[in-house]
Amino acid sequence: MTTTGPGTGPDGVQAVDVAALGESMVTFLPTRPGRLADVPSFDRAIGGAESNVLCTLAAAGHSTRWVSRVGTDGFGDHLVETIAGHGVDVRFVGRDPDRPTGIYFRSAGDRASDAHEVAYYRAGSAASAMDTGTVDHRALHACRVLHLTGITAALSDGCRDLLRDLTSPRPGRPLVSFDVNFRPALWRRGKNPEVLLELARRADLVFVGDDEARAAWGLDDDRALLRELTGPHTVVVKHGAAGATVYELRAGRPQEHAATHVPAPAVDVVAHVGAGDAFAAGYLSAALRGLPPRDRLRHGHLTAAAALTVPGDLAPPPARDLADRLCALDEQAWERLRLGPGWTTATADGAEKEGRTP
Repeated sequence: MTTTGPGTGPDGVQAVDVAALGESMVTFLPTRPGRLADVPSFDRAIGGAESNVLCTLAAAGHSTRWVSRVGTDGFGDHLVETIAGHGVDVRFVGRDPDRPTGIYFRSAGDRASDAHEVAYYRAGSAASAMDTGTVDHRALHACRVLHLTGITAALSDGCRDLLRDLTSPRPGRPLVSFDVNFRPALWRRGKNPEVLLELARRADLVFVGDDEARAAWGLDDDRALLRELTGPHTVVVKHGAAGATVYELRAGRPQEHAATHVPAPAVDVVAHVGAGDAFAAGYLSAALRGLPPRDRLRHGHLTAAAALTVPGDLAPPPARDLADRLCALDEQAWERLRLGPGWTTATADGAEKEGRTP
């Protein structure tokens, strides 16, 4: 990845480090545990894979831009104002007078448990009606990295075609980062998740969980996955609590690659929501700084740990000096590291000492 800073992009649009396209929704979080049927009140927040990545990157000191569409309603106002408040450029978010902003409710239980409930109200939303004619392509090309996810491709035929257009090879295309983000509920009713494989092949950098590769494409191991991903230069495979591996591939020869694996630190988890988005943000931040593969993965793990130790989708990433100190730990100290709620406010010396304590 080039380390050149952002300048002026096509048609005079100011370039940013990372631009992203995708739907964000207003999220309603229960004020106490229990079934959605029993919860009497909710707190309002925001949620969206792409905007989560952008907000986290902005907090880490990078310039970011969100491109999307929302309704001309109060929920749309709240989304735009809140994401802008995180330091993200929202000037290219369109407003749709005929369609609403998406919202969803979720219960307080862990997403991995049977007790977890999510109720989405996004069908017919303003973002689901995005297509090649309703977004400003200048804003999406004026960046060092264009970040996309498979969630957008599942929203509608127009959104799918828009992602196909954005991932098409063309002169001057920014580096395309694609997080597969396979959500089974979005791919029901005859939708084919093979389109995610098509999009991943057209990207430069791909994030995918090994569980996603099995569920979406029936690929049981990393070798099978790499045989299918013939286009990207870099593939980051997430193995859950076991860590992550980055494969740097030779174009057209996926059997020839450099592999770097980094185990995930132990984390006292509060909630799993937002961890994958945070990992992508941490990895991209380190890549934008020109750091080597091991440190990119470590920064991804640390930023994910920040999200895992708070109840909501978004968490401030660790301060750069703290993250850099932890990334510099030797292998044994890294593997002893354990992170719990409040760890991002620790001093660098204190966190490093924790990593070195048997």
